[in-house]
Parts: sequence; C-alpha cells; structure tokens
Amino acid sequence: GFLPGDLQSKVDPYLRPLYDALYQIMGPDAYAKNTEKGLIEVAPLAYMRGRTLDNAFIILDEAQNTTPAQMKMFLTRIGFGSKVVITGDQTQKDLPSGAVSGLDVALKVLNKIDDIGFSYLTSQDVVRHPLVQKIVKAYDAYEDRQRRFDSRAAQGKHRRVNKVDFKSEKIRSNRYENK
Repeated sequence: GFLPGDLQSKVDPYLRPLYDALYQIMGPDAYAKNTEKGLIEVAPLAYMRGRTLDNAFIILDEAQNTTPAQMKMFLTRIGFGSKVVITGDQTQKDLPSGAVSGLDVALKVLNKIDDIGFSYLTSQDVVRHPLVQKIVKAYDAYEDRQRRFDSRAAQGKHRRVNKVDFKSEKIRSNRYENK
C-alpha cells in the first residue's frame, strides 16, 4: 500500500495491541526468539487465504471488523491439531455504516456446533484503569435505553411531534412523546 517498507513494517502499527499483549505475557526477548524460530507468526487476515494451519494456536483479534466472507475464510483455515481463539467486541465495530460484521454472523451461525464455545465478557472483566469500567457501564446503559426506545418507536408507541422554536422560528422534529 501507501506505507513505505516491507509487509511487517506496514502492518505493525495495526498490530501494536497484539504485540503489547505478547510482550506482557512472554517478555520481549522470548517473543523475539520464538518469532525468529518461526514459532510465532503475525500476519494480516488477507494473507491467510489458501493456507491450512495445522498444529497451530491461532488468534484472530478485533474480529468485529471482519466481513462475513473474511470470517468464513479464516475459519476454514483450521487444520488438524489446531486451536482457534477469536476475540472481538461487538460494540466497537469500525465497519462502514450498514455493513454486517463477520463476528455477529459467526455467533449466530456457529452457536449450535459441538466443540465451538463462546465466552462473553462484561464491564466486570475490564482490567484497565477503574474509570474504564465505569465508562463501559455508562455506555452499556445508554445503548440499552436507545434499544428500548427504538423498539418502542418501531411498535408505534411513540409519535413524532413537531415543535416550533419561536426564537429562531425553526421547526424541530426530533422530539418524541408517548401516545
């Protein structure tokens, strides 16, 4: 692409959180040694096409930003003796408006398949600054209110009311009242 350098230097900025976690778990020296030995490989999702990953521990991070086709492609790379962990936060999608998340689809499609399990984390699982837990709870509460409001609006329990702002003589139609 547009960034200078080889593939690794181009993807490194996007993989910084993964590197940080590996350094924290293994230490930078052990990470470097295992990478040199070929025991650890960090690769963009696009470079998985056509591969079969046997006897591997495979992590797909930030899966909420995959498309359904990318997720299917990734899942069909699993070879014999491999384990896969997919991480993602359904509330942190960076996909274009209207795009469907591969993670969302995978959760629906794969939930009844034996040998596939799902773990869901809450704000209680946040291991960052204590303020982050409060921020997550506040956003969760806001999103719950929005969903309830949208659901009630879809059921026709709210009607749009046009209000006139006499100071500016503009009509506002973003207010709702209960029927």
